[in-house]
Amino acid sequence: MNKILVTGGCGYIGAHTIVDLIENGFEVISADNNSRSNENILDAIEKITGKKVKNYKVDLCIYDDVVAIFQENRDIAGIIHFAAYKSVGESVKKPLLYFENNLNSLINILKCAVEFNVSNFVFSSSCTVYGNPDKIPVTEETPMKPAESAYGATKQMGEQIIREVINSSSIKAILLRYFNPVGAHPSALIGELPLGKPENLVPAITQTAIGKLPMMQVWGNDYDTRDGSCVRDYIHVCDIAHAHILGLNYLLQNKNQTNCDVFNLGTGNGYTVLEIINEFEKVSGTKLNYKIGPRRPGDVIAIYANNDKAKNMLGWHPKFNLQQMMATAWQWELKLKEDNKINIPGSAN
Repeated sequence: MNKILVTGGCGYIGAHTIVDLIENGFEVISADNNSRSNENILDAIEKITGKKVKNYKVDLCIYDDVVAIFQENRDIAGIIHFAAYKSVGESVKKPLLYFENNLNSLINILKCAVEFNVSNFVFSSSCTVYGNPDKIPVTEETPMKPAESAYGATKQMGEQIIREVINSSSIKAILLRYFNPVGAHPSALIGELPLGKPENLVPAITQTAIGKLPMMQVWGNDYDTRDGSCVRDYIHVCDIAHAHILGLNYLLQNKNQTNCDVFNLGTGNGYTVLEIINEFEKVSGTKLNYKIGPRRPGDVIAIYANNDKAKNMLGWHPKFNLQQMMATAWQWELKLKEDNKINIPGSAN
């Protein structure tokens, strides 16, 4: 049984990926300092899988603490690196915080991967690396434009750091460029838990619908899109999670043709913010209280994926449609209310 280290394992995508890893026969350890996540999510993972996951509550920016994980676990076969701050808006206001955290944690993990000969590395990247693309859908060969936020810049830099490390070591890597993860596990036991007021669209929608927020704001309706609001490619978090298992097996089975492969993870469909609101209202039977506000700094106008490469090379096929994405997100919010856990702190991934 291969042991996999998941950094940011208590976060949104990290937790869903741990569930999928366990269900596919992997042994998992997590590293998450819970500064933007909740360690109780591990109890929910255990309820779903029947397996207890050990979490190392360490700051990955402290090298000696990272080394200690590898010294205690010398049989790690692969690393999935999620741990990062991820708010586009916050990164525009606090760029140094994002460069310091996201890059230092990556560098420390890579240093340990080299030192302890862990050669299989899956990186949580983002469609923000494309900036505002000239043409959509974007392929993995679409040229990167300047990032619209410090968060996007850290993903661009992170990819470059990994490539440079690969050139001087035995590490093989897969870079997964997510589009917009939404939804929750069908069990409604794990889902997205934003810290404070949500910045991502779907948690803002569900929290407004449940009454946790009095109103939500749509950031701009004067973009050059079909209804004036931004266009994004929304993908269910369980589909994103499963791509990591396929990517990991791709590396472990030496199917990779190069030492570094890049894959887009999106459905290939672009929806506007207002279309997402409309779909949620249909699924939930709830009329949403929202207003149109100004544009938000850092937002890309429109982007969605060409996902042919992931389909052809990884055998990855998204299973959840937009209705299911909205339905599972809403079921998760309702479960939070039922469990009186509305004020649980949120997740970093």
